[in-house]
Amino acid sequence: MNILLTGATGFIGSYVLPRLLEEGHRVTALVRDTEKAAAVEAAGATALVGDAGDAELVEATARQSDGVIHLASSREVDAVLVPAVLSGLAGSGKPFVHTGGIWTYGSNDDITEDSPAAPPAITAWRTIGEGLVLAASGVRGTVVVPSIVYGHGKGLANVIVDAPVGSGSVPALRLIGDGSQHWATVHVDDLAALYVLALERGDAGSTYIAASGQNPTVRELTEVAAQAAGVTGGVVAESVEETASRFGEGLAEALLLDQQASGLKPRIDLGWEPNAPALLEELLVGSYAPARV
Repeated sequence: MNILLTGATGFIGSYVLPRLLEEGHRVTALVRDTEKAAAVEAAGATALVGDAGDAELVEATARQSDGVIHLASSREVDAVLVPAVLSGLAGSGKPFVHTGGIWTYGSNDDITEDSPAAPPAITAWRTIGEGLVLAASGVRGTVVVPSIVYGHGKGLANVIVDAPVGSGSVPALRLIGDGSQHWATVHVDDLAALYVLALERGDAGSTYIAASGQNPTVRELTEVAAQAAGVTGGVVAESVEETASRFGEGLAEALLLDQQASGLKPRIDLGWEPNAPALLEELLVGSYAPARV
């Protein structure tokens, strides 16, 4: 299939793109400038330089494609791109894989695709686009919901690794809040595989939570990061107010959510098999661990 892909040069997209090509798909990557065009062409895709907020361009390109994967999701982009893609694919039965986010479910110790939405302010906008995709007729619309994405030393896990270290006599790595909150997690390689499976096999109107089943606490993650970095004082808690000061209130609210998920549905429905190293392992001896000379 010839797939229209947005966000091909981002953290997730840079692993979805080669996965699509490995599975025999052709990819047209919508990118913003010639530098990004060169990067996706070097990876084996056809570059289309343009604006994801250009409804006419998006609709026409979607119509010419065999399916769409949208990774460059934002409030402003989705308001234009989602309706344009749905218009371009209308009546075709072709797949449109949209991107959600685990934070939409709020604090929940057993998140499933049927869990109610309880988004923090920073992601409340997501529900509108997701609803349009899932309710679309004549299009095989699905939503992939990434958990906290990690891998290859990139992504949000770096807020753990790069946490401030106290300057006292026994330095300690700063927690996010008291660190008791769980994070649902998924390796970017496993996530890329799920996007392709959703494209190829996903049922219309279905949501798939990308979660490895590993749900460590922030304290566990930070303790391992401190151990890897040789921070002798371990970890130290901070107040909610201190977390908000460090990250801004919107992001802090999301990082303090207590979330756990198993990712069972895509395993059963799509045959997804996440098998990459866990984030705890990655922090201790993997891509986030300090280089050892």
